[in-house]
Amino acid sequence: MSFATADLCDAHENLLALGTLRVLEPVFHLFSRTAYFSGQAVTLKVFEDNALVRATLEEEGAGRVLVVDGGGSLRCALVGGNLAEIAQQNGWAGIVVNGCVRDSLEINELDVGVAALTTCPRRPQKRGAGERDVPVSLPGALVHPGEWIYVDLDGVLVANVALD
Repeated sequence: MSFATADLCDAHENLLALGTLRVLEPVFHLFSRTAYFSGQAVTLKVFEDNALVRATLEEEGAGRVLVVDGGGSLRCALVGGNLAEIAQQNGWAGIVVNGCVRDSLEINELDVGVAALTTCPRRPQKRGAGERDVPVSLPGALVHPGEWIYVDLDGVLVANVALD
């Protein structure tokens, strides 16, 4: 399905007013070859540790979007080229990271969508700490598991239901 977040906002002003469609703050940058992606959210809450990110991306993605609340840390990357490639191979539509990515040139060659705050070359720890399928707080909105995520060059939307 092709879409533009601006058009979705225009077509669903009533949902914006109700708060069932939310716009994340414009702090996310889109990486990857794809210009847009969408799907139901699988949520993770981690901090400077990406073992749970890897374990989740190794599962069948089924067109879903992994939403990672990394606490906004800019000290290390939670997703790199290897994890983005795993996501692509396993059928994930994309990844939204409240934190950093690395290997941006590699990610830009992939067809899986990746949105993050910025880049950082440092890798994270791999202790396995974190929580899955919990509400996560991203800049501008709380995201619940199963909500719908829409991402393009203009921004990131979170909706309680699938949008047409």
